[in-house]
Amino acid sequence: MNRLFPLLRTTMYSLRGGFLVRPLLISIALGVLGAALSSLEEAFPLLSAWVPSILFPSHTDPQVAQIVLATIAASIMTVVSIVFAILLMTLTLASMQFSPRILLSFVKDRVTQWTLGIFLGTFAFCMAALPEARSVPHPFAPVATVTCAMLLAVTCVGWLIFFINHISQSISVNHIVDRIARETEGVIDEIMPDTLRHAYDQQGVPYDDKKSERLVESAASGYIRYIDTGRLLSLAKAFKLRVRILRRVGHFVPSGIALFGCSPDDRLDSERERELRAAFDIGPSRTLQQDVEFGVIQIVDIALKAISTAVNDPSTAITCVDQLGRILIRFVGRHPPLTLLCDPPHVVRVIVPWIETERMLDTAFEQIRHYSASDIAVSLRLLRALDDIASTCDDARMVESLVVRGRRILCGCAERLGPEEVALLRRRLDPLEGRMKRSGRGTGDPPIGA
Repeated sequence: MNRLFPLLRTTMYSLRGGFLVRPLLISIALGVLGAALSSLEEAFPLLSAWVPSILFPSHTDPQVAQIVLATIAASIMTVVSIVFAILLMTLTLASMQFSPRILLSFVKDRVTQWTLGIFLGTFAFCMAALPEARSVPHPFAPVATVTCAMLLAVTCVGWLIFFINHISQSISVNHIVDRIARETEGVIDEIMPDTLRHAYDQQGVPYDDKKSERLVESAASGYIRYIDTGRLLSLAKAFKLRVRILRRVGHFVPSGIALFGCSPDDRLDSERERELRAAFDIGPSRTLQQDVEFGVIQIVDIALKAISTAVNDPSTAITCVDQLGRILIRFVGRHPPLTLLCDPPHVVRVIVPWIETERMLDTAFEQIRHYSASDIAVSLRLLRALDDIASTCDDARMVESLVVRGRRILCGCAERLGPEEVALLRRRLDPLEGRMKRSGRGTGDPPIGA
């Protein structure tokens, strides 16, 4: 069971974000409903009495029911092919215009999954009910079932209009970036909840970091997508080990490279190695299970493509910078996840590396800063994002780091822009530097471009 739970969690996360589970379940449910309703109607003929005669003048003619069910089934399959064509076109457009890494957010879209499920389910409903409409050995027309099929067909027409409207909105860059930002904030809320408080500071628990360790190699090549820290903690306590994870979530680990170390090394055997390895989910691509940086990278990719010479769309880059600022405000304002996991208290069992705030800031802004040095609009928005983050931060060292980043922006733009643009940037940087002075930190280097 200990091995099954992480595997089941990973499988459900993967299937929840695809076009398989939800459409398949809806299709099966409607297919079973069609077969059950038609059989129930044959067993209890009174169920057909409530159907108005204007829909079925003759409730005993099975040919009418056969024609209606067959027509609906054929029409629905034609519409399904159109829906799939729209989906493929949308995925191709998003991959080429924005980034191939954002396809995961499209695949996880529930409206799309429900659309496929309802259309395929209507087809399954009609096909399951069609054998009951027969002329021999005795005529029978499942009138109530056919009426339900007609209602499903009308529902499909309305849902198709809604789906087309949804797709037209979902390919908008504002919608795409906002969706990625919301998913990333959800990951931050999960791994960095403010509500978790501890009676003692686990980060300050002393431990001997000079003990000899036995390095455990990764059995597969791929990205670390999820670490079941709770299971690692319970296993480390049961085996009386200290586990030190060597690479954090989001890092690539080739097969044969050390994944974690255990001490004391004489308490580890091959069976325990397999138990500990099972707490890691390693796959060919990064996911948003615990990887906050991956959400930031997706938005940065869109911004970099937008400010490239081939596209030259600074408005899209500005939108991305706004959303990155939103994510960083959430990240900076949270207590960092625990690196030292203890059980019992003051006994370090698991050492987990997490991404640091400085690294997050580098990932979010450094590439955009470098490639937007000649774009005044994007550079101004970068400075505003840094000032927004600083306005919500009480850490003087973090404010100073944001000021240094703002000065880098000004320095890079001073080499490519004119004096008027540099003056605009200087005025945008002044409030940020003022926050550093009010926080009690030194002014550091003299302002660049003054």
